[in-house]
Amino acid sequence: MNLGSLKPPAGSRKKRKRVGRGDGSGHGGTSCKGHKGQNARSGGGTKPGFEGGQMPLARRLPKRGFRNIFRKNIIAVNIDQLSTFSAGSLVDAESLIRVGLVNRKYDGIKLLGKGGIDYPLSVKVDMVSQAARIKIEAAGGSIIEVN
Repeated sequence: MNLGSLKPPAGSRKKRKRVGRGDGSGHGGTSCKGHKGQNARSGGGTKPGFEGGQMPLARRLPKRGFRNIFRKNIIAVNIDQLSTFSAGSLVDAESLIRVGLVNRKYDGIKLLGKGGIDYPLSVKVDMVSQAARIKIEAAGGSIIEVN
């Protein structure tokens, strides 16, 4: 095999449409834009959502609620999910990402109390629920809240 003779499979590559190159090209004259009108002009066309003067759908529909721009995205992790960690290990944001329980830190990680644990862990997260705190400390573990 010669690297200089390699070619892509037939039909896998298509030439781009070259408009305005004469009538013989099949794309001459009006350059595939029809005759006159808004869409034939340079920069022509309407903005997205424009419905020809009719009241646009986005303005016809009723609006409800509001979007809180200060909302925080907190990731919840339950105690029963911590079974992947061995006794006495440190559970923090980096270790939770490493084992795949969370994909990134977002605005914080909160430990919730669903499930149980029977061996001590050292937990270092942003927030801890009261039930989770009681269960971790009852198992002999410690909790550090970082903000």
